[in-house]
Amino acid sequence: MAGDTIVTIVGNLTADPELRYTPSGSPVANFTVASTPRTFDRASGQWKDGDALFMRCSVWREFAENVADSLSKGMRVVVQGRLIQRSYEGRDGSQRTSVELQVDEIGPSLRYARAQVTRTPSNFGGAQGTQGGFNQGSPSGFNQGGFNQPEADSFATPAPYGNAGGYGTPAGAPSFSAAPGGSAADPWSTGGGSSFDDEPPF
Repeated sequence: MAGDTIVTIVGNLTADPELRYTPSGSPVANFTVASTPRTFDRASGQWKDGDALFMRCSVWREFAENVADSLSKGMRVVVQGRLIQRSYEGRDGSQRTSVELQVDEIGPSLRYARAQVTRTPSNFGGAQGTQGGFNQGSPSGFNQGGFNQPEADSFATPAPYGNAGGYGTPAGAPSFSAAPGGSAADPWSTGGGSSFDDEPPF
């Protein structure tokens, strides 16, 4: 949307996403991402962590349920969304302001992990379905949990239509109608037995 501040953050979840439901029944999940910059110290020859940014994030509807089923504390994620500023009254009665990220997209960072994605069925009416998730692991030995492994590969290439010889055409048969007297090898050959004539009809 025009005027929105779009940002992308890479960091780790500080806790499991908290899923709750509004009075109207809409799911909403809240979580915090800690993004820590790293700089190289030439003097020591080592990388050093800078000050961490803690960004509060929120996600709604079926998206929220997918996030709650798929992500957990410590996972490294890539988050893109819009910065939203909210004003509220503190316990002491003072007016306060907070900034949070309204999430548009989120996924696991594959820099140090692997993920297997399970597609969820389309639920246009908000009906509940089996929620998918990721299975994150790393060759170096750190696993970040897995959820709802698929029974079959939902991204498998479908079987081709018909046979390799044509689109739905039986193998060995021409894919078009041959002229009378023709054959599969040479469908336009009249073989001398058709009604076609070399002489024009005029």
